[in-house]
Amino acid sequence: MSALIIDTDAGVDDALALMLALAHPEAEVVGVTAVGGNVPLAHVVPNVFEVLHVMGAEGVPVFPGAREPLLPGERVHATEFHGEDGLGDYPNRRARVRPEPEPAAVAIARLARERPGELTLVALGPLTNLALALRLEPELPRLLRRLVVMGGAHTARGNTPRWAAEFNFYYDPEAAQMVAQAFPEITLVTWETTLAHPISWEEHARLVALDTPRARFFAAITRRTLGFLEAHGAPGLLIPDPLAMVAALDPGAVTAEARHRLWVETCGEHSRGQSLLDYGRSGLEPNARVVTGFDRARVLERFRQALAG
Repeated sequence: MSALIIDTDAGVDDALALMLALAHPEAEVVGVTAVGGNVPLAHVVPNVFEVLHVMGAEGVPVFPGAREPLLPGERVHATEFHGEDGLGDYPNRRARVRPEPEPAAVAIARLARERPGELTLVALGPLTNLALALRLEPELPRLLRRLVVMGGAHTARGNTPRWAAEFNFYYDPEAAQMVAQAFPEITLVTWETTLAHPISWEEHARLVALDTPRARFFAAITRRTLGFLEAHGAPGLLIPDPLAMVAALDPGAVTAEARHRLWVETCGEHSRGQSLLDYGRSGLEPNARVVTGFDRARVLERFRQALAG
């Protein structure tokens, strides 16, 4: 049994990752923490509840977190990819939105203390909540069983106005650097790994054709994203956060990884938010397992299982 805290900025791919976790027969989602990123926090929290409703998991507690990064500065949301509401401009909302009063960072620290060595934290958005939790509980790296992060660009192929930076690290570089330096081991799923493992358009069509309530929700929230990706010549649906969730739930689906020391650049006109990997020159122990390969069939099977219910 995998016990998870999921920290999310609840865009489309976050929603898909949540669905994979909630459908997994051996996963326990003990809480979802929300952070601003893909869209403002005011959209993130309702999006999480909509996914919980679709998956019949309304009892999972949701903790609102950081609205803004640790430091002020230039940021953009990702509404062109996720829609104005972050959920593909989803029109059929039915969920009741009842967030917990406890702030996300406080909840992360508390849950880790209550269940030391048991919880895997899967971070799907900017790392602001996690950085704040580290300030509240410096022992957090020891208390968590694993930390799996979707973030970074291991060859500096970014997707933000800071050319070398991936979105989650770009949005709060200081938080990402704090986390990178605090944890002795992070499983990292990067933007380049995302680009290498899309769901092809044919595979997407087969998933939609399952025609269950979950599959219809999947079709509705990915429709806008598909249009954006097709217009930009992508070979299929990009699934960064679901890949991170697969790495957390099914480590056997990871077929290739490399261990490096990780830093996150907090300065630079083009490099602020860039993930920097050491190839042995620093003499420091590696702290990141950079995932570069997945078993595509196992990833697709996770989607089929989640959408067939």
